[in-house]
Amino acid sequence: MSKEAQMSVRRSLKSIRDRIAAEAKKYERKRAPRLVAVSKTKPIELLSAAYDEGHRDFGENYVMELVDKAPKLPKDIRWHFIGKLQSNKCKKLVAGVPNLAVVETVDSVKLATKLNSACEAADRKNPLEVCVQVNTSGEASKSGCRPDECIDLTRHVLKSCKNLRFRGLMTIGRYGDTTPECFETLASCRDKVLKEIELSEQTKATFEMSMGMSGDFPLAIRCGSTSVRVGSSIFGARDYSK
Repeated sequence: MSKEAQMSVRRSLKSIRDRIAAEAKKYERKRAPRLVAVSKTKPIELLSAAYDEGHRDFGENYVMELVDKAPKLPKDIRWHFIGKLQSNKCKKLVAGVPNLAVVETVDSVKLATKLNSACEAADRKNPLEVCVQVNTSGEASKSGCRPDECIDLTRHVLKSCKNLRFRGLMTIGRYGDTTPECFETLASCRDKVLKEIELSEQTKATFEMSMGMSGDFPLAIRCGSTSVRVGSSIFGARDYSK
């Protein structure tokens, strides 16, 4: 991996951080959203370049790729799993990545139950944080529960999954959409969860709204995002040939 490629990651990372901070300031947010650097298909040398710039939150979409990468990188990285997770891969993911920080894509009672069991089997010291993924665009190609299902799924995580900790909600906006519709739908889901479910004060104060990617994170920040997932704008176009 060339030094120029690594320098490019460092420059791009700084640029994205600056843009996120500027958008947060524009909308008078108390703090800038977390930046999750989405590193799927990227070699560990590029992740290391971002790590050397002080970055610690990385997102991966594929279980086997994350299980392969995690042992080769520093243990203080906070890994976010942000892809479609099959219930039969939960055990491999949890056992293979001890520093897995959060699974952002819990979209069914079955998946939450399997993750809970996987955490128990792996004897994790702390509960695994999870976000309930909501399909706010209504597209069949996207994962996520329906907006009207998020209350019941959240209740299941809170009441029946002692090895999980509910962190908030996550969505993927409609590609190319320049309207805030999808993000406003997630904000509406958040309001319903806060109204209908009794949450701890800590959970209320740190309620996650994971929304916004390379093409739409400014719009997501406007709508209240607390965590944005940016990949190609940091690491360049993805290589799926392998």
